[in-house]
Amino acid sequence: MIKKTPSWLAIAGDRVTVTLTRPSEANGVQVDKLNLRAPTVRDMRTAHQTGGADDEQREMNLFASLAEVSTKDLEGLTLKDYTRLQTGYFRLVQEDEL
Repeated sequence: MIKKTPSWLAIAGDRVTVTLTRPSEANGVQVDKLNLRAPTVRDMRTAHQTGGADDEQREMNLFASLAEVSTKDLEGLTLKDYTRLQTGYFRLVQEDEL
């Protein structure tokens, strides 16, 4: 079953663009979209090493790396926008439909 792509999510090869519900600060500027690149094995290993046993911290570290923002920037997102980032991430790493 193919899932419909939400209007706030754009998928282009090895990256996704997530449109936020409201502007948020990222790297000192106001943005209304965040891009996530596809993770590498190195990204995953680094997130596990820096996040320790804390699953939430590992995910925050990984998403911050993929979006090229700080974890503090991600913490400033609304929960709805953070959930959009999670959705975008899972679309990036899911196996293509056969």
